[in-house]
Amino acid sequence: MKYLRHIVGVIFMILLVSCSMPEQISGKPWHHTAEGFRNPPGSPKRNDWLKRLSWYIGKPFKALFGGETKVPENHFLKRNEVFQGIESKIGKNTVTWLGHMTAMLRIDGKVILTDPWFTNYATPLPPFGPKRYVAPGLKLAELPKVDFIVISHNHFDHLDLATISNIPHKKEITAIVPLGVGKYFRDAGYEQVVELDWEETITVGKIKYTALPVIHWSKRSAFYTNDTLWAGWAITGQSGIRVYFGGDAEYGPVYADMGERYGGFDLSLLSIGAFLPRIVMRGSHCIPEECIRIGVDLKARNHLAMGWGTVKLGDESNEETVRRFYSGAKEIGIGDENIWIMKIGETRVIPKN
Repeated sequence: MKYLRHIVGVIFMILLVSCSMPEQISGKPWHHTAEGFRNPPGSPKRNDWLKRLSWYIGKPFKALFGGETKVPENHFLKRNEVFQGIESKIGKNTVTWLGHMTAMLRIDGKVILTDPWFTNYATPLPPFGPKRYVAPGLKLAELPKVDFIVISHNHFDHLDLATISNIPHKKEITAIVPLGVGKYFRDAGYEQVVELDWEETITVGKIKYTALPVIHWSKRSAFYTNDTLWAGWAITGQSGIRVYFGGDAEYGPVYADMGERYGGFDLSLLSIGAFLPRIVMRGSHCIPEECIRIGVDLKARNHLAMGWGTVKLGDESNEETVRRFYSGAKEIGIGDENIWIMKIGETRVIPKN
């Protein structure tokens, strides 16, 4: 009986330790822990990896035998239409969707790229891994001179080393990144790299950047998880134009809090894809009906749907993704003119509130 009590006690202690909260690093903000960064209080948790394992095991077979992804009709512009759309709006504050989470912003004369991904694969071992089925709206060589690159987190479809290594004039580009992500740019030869923690702000070239908390995670290898930070970005031009770029995100109470302190955006750039199955994507990616609420909580007027229609990362269809985002927006009273479902390569003027 004594030994049984001892065994039960050991098992209890193991379970207690495994369920305990990571220890906060003394003198650092709450999201800094000895085990890496963590999401804000009240954030939905990801399911245990054992619950997600079967989906990941079956994913390569779905990719091989599941057939080609159906590309939505009129989903992307022809090359000449892309250039016409950009050139006709020179001198205005604009956004061009280039596919996935890559947008080209022109704010007060500065060119800003978000999460640039211009290669075919989002993986360290191509051809194994996610492959894009729609080409970028522009090629790297076709980009205007870029002033800033803004990164949300280090996943391969958001931080593509081949892209950042080969972009023209990289020594003249300022990379604005979350904590820990700067090393990838410095290794690629960038000379101007800014790393920010949540709620830190910097102004460079008269554009102000504030890193805001989002609910997600980071990982680029089997050995490190959450060793670099993830962030959304408040981007403010000298003229007062304001854009929110969120990267990947799950929905939670943090956005309403951020909206009270930093909100009031002319445009939110929202990732709306890769949300099924929920047993896998919960805690990482919002369902479309809640993705729109991120933009609303942040008090944005217009909302651009991104993170869909480029690469298959979840089990949902493109049609379901767009339908649920649109219907979710309508249910909370957002007008059609404020719901932006754009074509890849399309450029729109960002109206200032």
